[in-house]
Amino acid sequence: MKKVFRELLHAYRVDAYKIHHNHDDAVEEQTKKEITELTSEALNHAFKYHFHDEDDPSKIETFNMIKNYTLESILPPVLRKVMRRVVMLENQHQATIRLIDSLLEALSDQENVENSGRSVG
Repeated sequence: MKKVFRELLHAYRVDAYKIHHNHDDAVEEQTKKEITELTSEALNHAFKYHFHDEDDPSKIETFNMIKNYTLESILPPVLRKVMRRVVMLENQHQATIRLIDSLLEALSDQENVENSGRSVG
């Protein structure tokens, strides 16, 4: 049983390493596509402020200029880095779930073998 656990844990560690140090072009392209979609979605849901009629037009223009600069220049690279980390963590989470499933399946198989051995003997 220890050998099975050791093999499953090793497979998980290999998967986790591949997730964080991916060099496969097909997987990397899929990850980039997912990051781009998430970044675009986040930027499309940007904050919209509605000014009152009595506000000074020059202040409104200044605010809009700063907001547009922030949305177009500053936020996209920051959001891409955040989304890359989110995608990596989601993939690692899926690998962890696969590990837990495999461990529980191995325990269940071991229990079934022990129970069948008792009923025969």
